Amino acid sequence: MADRLYPPRPILAVSLAVFKQGRALIARRARAPLKGLYSLPGGVVEIGETLHEAALRELYEEVSLRAEIVAFNDHVESIQWDEQGGVAAHYVIASFVGRWLEGEPRPSLEADAALWVDPAAPLPAPATPGLAAILAKAARLAEAFA
Repeated sequence: MADRLYPPRPILAVSLAVFKQGRALIARRARAPLKGLYSLPGGVVEIGETLHEAALRELYEEVSLRAEIVAFNDHVESIQWDEQGGVAAHYVIASFVGRWLEGEPRPSLEADAALWVDPAAPLPAPATPGLAAILAKAARLAEAFA
């Protein structure tokens, strides 16, 4: 995590909104940043890895699910400022939409809980900023590719 604080440039990351029978999977972050908040499974892209590979790897590492990616959803920019006005963290997240293939969510070192939620209903609190909007857009795309 230390190498992600005060980065010299934005860090590329991915997230994946996985749908199963109209419900979307969200996971509670077990580590910083944003520990304790519900979010989409995802993480940092590793060198030599495509965005799709990273999203599917992170999904499996965090919650033990397998999915297929059906669409690109949106990009999310997460910038965290420190008290002196410096950029403490800066992520550019490529968010995808996926269809569940197999597995049931299991806790991990990165996600200590997971829920299948109705994307049109209020989300459990606390959640990462913008999660409801990105999930609503993902739900529309998931329906289009169903």
